[in-house]
Amino acid sequence: MSDENLGDVPAAEFREQLHRLADWMADYRENIETRRVAPSGEPGTVTRALPQSAPETGESFDAIYRDIDELITPNVLHWGHPRFTSYFGATTTAPGIEADMVAAALNVNAMTWRTSPAATELETVVINWLREWMTLDQKFDGVVYDTASISSMHALAAAREEKASNARGLGVIGRADLKPMRVYVSDQAHSSIEKSAIALGIGEKNVQRVPTDNAFAMNVQALREFIARDLAQNLQPLAVVATVGTTSTASVDPVSAISQVCREHGIWLHIDAAYGGGLALLPENHWVTSGWNEADSFVVNPHKMLFVPFDFSVLYVRDIERLRRVFTLVPEYLRGDTLAAEKNYMDYGVPLGRRFRAIKAWMVWRTFGRKGIAARVREQMRLAQVFADLVKSDDRFELAAPVVMGVVCFRCNADDATNRKIVEQINASGRAYLNVTELRGRTVIRLGLGNILTAERHVREVWELVQEQC
Repeated sequence: MSDENLGDVPAAEFREQLHRLADWMADYRENIETRRVAPSGEPGTVTRALPQSAPETGESFDAIYRDIDELITPNVLHWGHPRFTSYFGATTTAPGIEADMVAAALNVNAMTWRTSPAATELETVVINWLREWMTLDQKFDGVVYDTASISSMHALAAAREEKASNARGLGVIGRADLKPMRVYVSDQAHSSIEKSAIALGIGEKNVQRVPTDNAFAMNVQALREFIARDLAQNLQPLAVVATVGTTSTASVDPVSAISQVCREHGIWLHIDAAYGGGLALLPENHWVTSGWNEADSFVVNPHKMLFVPFDFSVLYVRDIERLRRVFTLVPEYLRGDTLAAEKNYMDYGVPLGRRFRAIKAWMVWRTFGRKGIAARVREQMRLAQVFADLVKSDDRFELAAPVVMGVVCFRCNADDATNRKIVEQINASGRAYLNVTELRGRTVIRLGLGNILTAERHVREVWELVQEQC
């Protein structure tokens, strides 16, 4: 075999393949509405259609392309479909797709400044842009991770280090000098906090779920009672996680009142604004930022409301050296690429290998600008109100929670099984996609908006499907 056969795909072929894929992506986005939202195949459909053993010799691009078009794509749940109204509006955009292509071509490791000067500095730039949009004080600095689950875990690791002396060096297991630590969240908070407690040695059982009020926001008096009870039992309150945009209802915890409790007891305040943080871009919704600057840490996911493709999460920490002290570790093989004067994002978390995520936010936000993004968020909130009004106009249905952002929780006036069946039948039809959640022991239907392609006609079409099933 000659040397020329041991390299990459020849340049001319690569160029042709890129053009073909570019046309495919443009066609996919333009015609996505004509597809089923959810696939109709059973589990194992893709597995059975592919060889059981890895290929011994290379295959043609034509064969691979055919499988993408005829096997993979039809068996995808199309999160970008305008009638995908489940979870949060994890959407993508033309500049987001283009940015991912650029990042893949460059394929840098954004671990240190020297290994990735532009990636490191661009990360700093977009972190600063977003901090300004969130109206966070400059005492906060940030780092980009993949998801809020990872961001929150890092925040709680920093909190643990301050309460458990030298947890970094000695750990927390079997130490007689440490009291069991408690983390407080609302009963609507994301399950990632329990997962963080598992990973950090705090323990799932030490995450205390505090009751919520009629708007599904944390009850501050109940929080005070939980803390007082734990102190009386010689337990160590570690952190409170206040949520801005809960997963089920998009409710907002009373952050200012919670911050007062945290200051009184010297407890770390972490704000999970993974979804709701984007609301800060709308001047008329500035109320949502109340208390944010009192936090110790704050997470927002631009891949939820700010049109950056999945995955992109930013953790801010007041005095970010608190985070760096926990995680900085420079092995010998990296010393040549690290200097104290340079910012090396590997020092601010567990990952050493880091994707060039910042270019996605940079391209999307430059394309639309703050005003353009705010206008699009505002439109999604308007559509949520349109849907809520449709629910209220039909006596067979009721709203199950206040509509705060782009989430509507409602139910058919029937039993839980009927409400679950409504969602199952709609999802199975391929015409739309919803999900269910549980509120106060009742099954409710949940509609989540945020897709940049979703228009009012799509929302009305989803409502007609719901009406047909009740």
